[in-house]
Amino acid sequence: MLWSFIAVFLSGWLYVDASYRGPTWQRWVFKPVTLLLLLLLAWQAPMFNATGYLILAGLAATLLGDALTLLPTQRMLYAIGAFFLSHLLYTLYFASQMTFSLFWPLPLILLVVGALLVAVIWTRLETFRWPILTFIGMTLVMVWLAGELYFYLPTRPSFSAFVGAALLLLGNIVWLGSHYRRRFTGDSAIAAACYFAGHFMIVRALYI
Repeated sequence: MLWSFIAVFLSGWLYVDASYRGPTWQRWVFKPVTLLLLLLLAWQAPMFNATGYLILAGLAATLLGDALTLLPTQRMLYAIGAFFLSHLLYTLYFASQMTFSLFWPLPLILLVVGALLVAVIWTRLETFRWPILTFIGMTLVMVWLAGELYFYLPTRPSFSAFVGAALLLLGNIVWLGSHYRRRFTGDSAIAAACYFAGHFMIVRALYI
């Protein structure tokens, strides 16, 4: 795992650096390369089983969504759909590892976070209002089930998955807030760092 981790880290860092100050070609190259390395890392996991294919499929959907974001704006709806599918597949993976339990403070906190995010960006969403609202809802459900898995089964893999899901949520908050409300210095780099770290932590759950 060490060399695979180093490869993912270096590729991801080159993309994050490019998001902050680097050339456009560097972003185009290293985002798909990092996701492909994560796919390879997940495929080689010693704890890989039938449900592990849900993580592979989630990464593949993310890769598709990233490719669609590079196309003209009218393809953005399909990109949001691909990211929604990715988070849905991760959610199904978390749900497959547990029986239902309820740690009520977690969904309450997530509802507050989701409501605040929607309140901040709602008036700027225009034609993407309902697709993005649905995507946010799916992301919140993903984090909720990852958290429920950790509180139901407090192991290192479940903790890694919970942290990964939370980082993906944080990355989406930064991305949506900066894109639809106000840009700030380093917003793309922060969103990219959370994005790659989140996917990596979910993949890491297959190793520990």
